[in-house]
Amino acid sequence: MKQKLIVIGSGMVGARFIERLLDEAPEQFDIRVFNKEPNGGYNRIMLSPVLAGEKVLPDIMTHDHDWFEKRDIHLHSSTTIVAVDKINKTVTTDLGANYSYDKLVIATGSSPFILPVPGKDLPGVVAFRDIRDVELMINSSLQNKKAVVIGGGLLGLEAANGLLKRGMDVTVVHRGDVLMNMQMDAISGSLLQESLTKQGMRFAMNAETVEIVGEDQVEAVKMADGRVLKTDLVVMAVGIRPNATIGEKIGLDVNRGILVNDQLQTSEQNIYALGECVEHRGMLYGLVAPLYEQAQVLAEHLAGSESVYQGSFISTKLKVTGISLFSAGDFNDSEESESLVFKDLQQNIYRKIVLKDNRIQGVVMFGDVTGSNWIFDNLVAQNDMTAYRDTLIFGDGFAPSTEQKNKQKERVA
Repeated sequence: MKQKLIVIGSGMVGARFIERLLDEAPEQFDIRVFNKEPNGGYNRIMLSPVLAGEKVLPDIMTHDHDWFEKRDIHLHSSTTIVAVDKINKTVTTDLGANYSYDKLVIATGSSPFILPVPGKDLPGVVAFRDIRDVELMINSSLQNKKAVVIGGGLLGLEAANGLLKRGMDVTVVHRGDVLMNMQMDAISGSLLQESLTKQGMRFAMNAETVEIVGEDQVEAVKMADGRVLKTDLVVMAVGIRPNATIGEKIGLDVNRGILVNDQLQTSEQNIYALGECVEHRGMLYGLVAPLYEQAQVLAEHLAGSESVYQGSFISTKLKVTGISLFSAGDFNDSEESESLVFKDLQQNIYRKIVLKDNRIQGVVMFGDVTGSNWIFDNLVAQNDMTAYRDTLIFGDGFAPSTEQKNKQKERVA
């Protein structure tokens, strides 16, 4: 007899987990999925091209209703789980229906953080998180001309780029003086800002938003230093927070996210969690790669293997409005480290590798990410890069021959 498995959330990670579970144990579970959005699963990363007009929703659907139906999975879309009875192992929906489970998986993701400033609830203020947000932004672009995006991280810049392509006059408001400061250093951030300015984007840097001005609709954004930007649309892109509310309601151990062990198990034996809603060994993850690793481990564990999740080493490799970027590890200078740097500012190329005891500690690249996978692998493995020092900044394509490496070792000896 099949075990009853309930999954709360069919976002990218929840859907990936179900995929992997069907691979690992195709006949073991009777699966029921609850999703608060009306759609099945779609690629949230591709919301930016939808906003920019390069794709439409059907293009980014990964797990539509037919996908679930063909696999005999019960999908309840536009449905929220409001209660979980741990003793009797049942869940209750917002429609009052009850369903029993043997295993419960929470994959509720995260919510956009909305700045707690006056005017945050005005019509015309939107986050950039799901397809409904994108539809609101597209509709606004058809009727209005000015937009302000609060947040100069990846999500904010993607939103700004999409609105720019929709014909809006866009200003990005950023608290710091470096765009994408989690992934970029001062030089690469400056190159990024310069490139985006040439594309027509405007910036208000070192600017803290204190109020969104308007009566019945957004009219302006006011900053701490007195600057005021008139606008018809405000996009909040200042970060995310784990959706851990259901964990708190159930009585699971929750810190910043729902606490899980190396098997993605919560403090309750038959309840598991994965994705942006969880905290593992003190870490929260918001990038797809580590979350997919969690999905694989949990699928293998529920299928009966002894797989464990030991955490992930994060790298960021992406294109922001057509500009290639890569970063990983700690790429900031320190007294204990040394930096290898290559700059060709005429070509907008910047590459920096930070070494400590000839082992890679961090890397940041802008404009040219050649060899980034090889560099990242050596960073994770903490290999001694002494033999590669002369050409390391250019990647593995310039790696020395065995003969050259032996000569290098002789010189070091």
